[in-house]
Amino acid sequence: MRILLAEDERDLNTIIARKLKSDGYSVDCCFDGEEAISFLTAAEYDAVILDIMMPKADGFAVLKSLRDKGITTPVIFVTAKDGISDRVKGLDSGANDYLVKPFSLEELSARIRAMTRHSFGITSNTLTVADLTLDCSSHTVKRGEREIILSAKEFALLEYMMHNAGIVLSREKIENHIWSFDYEGGTNVVDVYISYLRKKIDDDNSSKLIHTIRGRGYVLREEGGK
Repeated sequence: MRILLAEDERDLNTIIARKLKSDGYSVDCCFDGEEAISFLTAAEYDAVILDIMMPKADGFAVLKSLRDKGITTPVIFVTAKDGISDRVKGLDSGANDYLVKPFSLEELSARIRAMTRHSFGITSNTLTVADLTLDCSSHTVKRGEREIILSAKEFALLEYMMHNAGIVLSREKIENHIWSFDYEGGTNVVDVYISYLRKKIDDDNSSKLIHTIRGRGYVLREEGGK
């Protein structure tokens, strides 16, 4: 999944981005509010991390711009302002969560998982399609009793497809949610990674879960499903 990180403290921005990428997320980073609005206008995100006190436009202005456009992407504020009134203002302005600096990176990851679960209408960290299970917190994947080892990008792609199980996803939509703006690979990257997943998930099983829908894209579902 793809996250926008808007944090003007460059060292902290780097630390958070490194953690999120190690968790398998695709991350776009920016350092002021105007830049954040530009990113949000140009791409779809699964979650947004917003510092409140940023130059050019603060986090409240960025969030207002987002919500005024009817975009419901979950947003978590990160800020040094820890007063009750500050938290109330942040949540009432349309944020989904509020985290006070300094904070644990593990707690940030857990809150992101909780936000994205809610946005997909899911209540558990474990996703299941047929005999395929994916644990979002431990980053483990199993097909039946067989554990499957995936790279960070393979895991991100599978997680996104499982969140959207039964829904046909175009190559463009997959690319927009899994790869950030700094990606410099080939134009067939989605097809390549789908091939990787198929070899690891479907090749040793008579029941296939990853299906190509000609002219439309890919879908993760049990064979015979609609």
